[in-house]
Amino acid sequence: MAGAYDDRDGVIWMDGKLVPWRDANVHILTHALHYASSVFEGERAYHGKIFKSFEHSRRLKKSAQMIDFEVPYSVEEIEAAKALILRESGLQDAYVRAVAWRGAGPDMGVASARNPVRMAIAAWEWGAYYGDAKFKGAKLDISKWKRPSPETIPSHAKAAGLYMICTMSKHTAEAKGCSDAMMFDYRGYVAEATGANIFFVRDGEVHTPLPDCFLNGITRQTVIEMLKQRGIEVKERHIMPDELESFEQCWLTGTAAEVTPVGQIGDYTFEVGSLTREISEAYEKMVRA
Repeated sequence: MAGAYDDRDGVIWMDGKLVPWRDANVHILTHALHYASSVFEGERAYHGKIFKSFEHSRRLKKSAQMIDFEVPYSVEEIEAAKALILRESGLQDAYVRAVAWRGAGPDMGVASARNPVRMAIAAWEWGAYYGDAKFKGAKLDISKWKRPSPETIPSHAKAAGLYMICTMSKHTAEAKGCSDAMMFDYRGYVAEATGANIFFVRDGEVHTPLPDCFLNGITRQTVIEMLKQRGIEVKERHIMPDELESFEQCWLTGTAAEVTPVGQIGDYTFEVGSLTREISEAYEKMVRA
């Protein structure tokens, strides 16, 4: 599949039925377009099966509840819809995007309780998120934007509005020749990349930021379990910026990123070491099992 995302062949599941790809549209006064009342999931299918599909469907509903609306479908109905769109797309290895939002209705101010909640699911082919960085290590900028306090946003929701500073950070990073940007949190601790969680290795131990103000990713949780099964200690904690120079290895995790080695963050460099490669290869094997 190629071309602009609004001009492709195929179908999209939308509000309980399949519609032609080019007809999957919303009105210009859709509330989510103006006020970011939208949640989503990014998922990958391998050999026709979505990895951790149920967990993603459940999180979609929880994210909606965190921003004060209910997805009008059960987890089981969402699962069936995703299975349908995969079959209809004819794809075995695919990226699946489920999104739910407040649509157009009688309300067009900040409040939108009377507007209908809508949902759509699409699937398409998508290769490595960071291109050849999966082999040589991604280069990351350090963002000027910080992940905000959970007192200011529903930080554990996968909500569209939370990605505004991520988009700006990634654009700045790409303009500098980087693949992505690492962000600090509102206290100055290391947080995450713009769409992926981050891990570090030092003296055989793995360190990863405590997700107390950003999304505790499904892939992050999976990789932590993989490490523990190998008897590797994982320290979830607050990480100060001045610790970056002491780490030997680094990688990112996310549904899109999978497990991607990091070779550089700002002026700090990391080796694509044996543990990074082991976990990356083991993850690849597991999701395709």
